[in-house]
Amino acid sequence: MKLPWQKSEAPASGSTKVDLGDTSAPESAHGGAARESGAERALPKGYTPPKGRPTPKRQEQEIKRGVIRDPDALTPAQRRQRDKELKKSMSKAEWKEHKRAQREEARRSNKEIQARIDAGDDRFVLDRDKGEVRRFVRDWVDARRFLNNYVMFAALVMLLIWFLGSFVPQLSAFMSLLSMVFIVAVFAEAVLIGKRANTAVRERFPDTTDTGFGLGMYAFSRASQPRKWRSPKPRVAVGDKV
Repeated sequence: MKLPWQKSEAPASGSTKVDLGDTSAPESAHGGAARESGAERALPKGYTPPKGRPTPKRQEQEIKRGVIRDPDALTPAQRRQRDKELKKSMSKAEWKEHKRAQREEARRSNKEIQARIDAGDDRFVLDRDKGEVRRFVRDWVDARRFLNNYVMFAALVMLLIWFLGSFVPQLSAFMSLLSMVFIVAVFAEAVLIGKRANTAVRERFPDTTDTGFGLGMYAFSRASQPRKWRSPKPRVAVGDKV
């Protein structure tokens, strides 16, 4: 049965007949092309063929790159199988001690990984933080003070004052005006931070393509975080020349 939206495979009445006199091309080629064309028409619109392999997990990719979270470089499935076999061969007390040692090792490993992330090691940081350009932008932001450095603290204070303003209408009206002024100032400084960061990057790395809106947003997001919460951690002090 042919559905309404499917095209008919019969040739149109006004179409030109195909000349069968030329038999230079092999018949098998025509048959293969016809079968391929029919297979393509059978696929639904927007069909994407499968990759033929599952998407690799993050831990497997880290093991492949050398960023090993598991000291034995085992996949999660292999580690579960190993633990299952160990549990059968241990008493309850031994198994409990083994799990405690595993937790201690995991905590130690996580601390070591976090320390390398804070240090800006490209093998451990997120993709957005990798490279000399992004490292320079972080240093450029960390060496300066901005109004955006205090956005989170200011937002908490304004929320508290708004709560108190529900009992004092005059205070509420004043805080609404002050909040609008603060938001406009933060937005204007965000644009300025993005432009200045892009200018500094072009001067330091004239051949880089890592500029534009994405780089400006990276500098702004870094500037809007309290200094102690930033990751990777700042390497320069405020006022240092970068």
